[in-house]
Amino acid sequence: MEKTINIEERVALARQYFESGYNCAQAVVMAYNDIMSLTADDAAKIAAPFGGGMGRMREVCGTVSAMTMLAGAISPSFDPKNMEERKANYALVQEFATAFRNENGDIVCRRLLGLEPRDEQKETAMPSERTAEYYRKRPCVEYVATAARIVGDYLAK
Repeated sequence: MEKTINIEERVALARQYFESGYNCAQAVVMAYNDIMSLTADDAAKIAAPFGGGMGRMREVCGTVSAMTMLAGAISPSFDPKNMEERKANYALVQEFATAFRNENGDIVCRRLLGLEPRDEQKETAMPSERTAEYYRKRPCVEYVATAARIVGDYLAK
């Protein structure tokens, strides 16, 4: 996996994807679609369900799910009997999640957005309309940038 990684460019690209309407998970995965040997469209398809904390259920932040997907490409585990590969993959997932949690205080979408306690009555599958107000009140673009940087930092070392 000898891809050139310019972290600042990847972070800027992830922000750009998010600000153009892609969800948080899509933005991060699409910024590294080459690492997964995917087109940007395929990366968007695969990551789409993870936005909004998995289908807008506000569970694990989509950016953390995106880093988890990228960990599968960076430290793959093909053989279910190869415990060393599995261990390395899981360790990378945990490293990414820990780095994100250390910077942001949590990895759960609803807690990151201050939506605790969970209110199933108010949950809806309808995505939020992307308006100037949306971007002003949501810290998600910063979470996208953080996740893209964490992956880039890992790949650069």
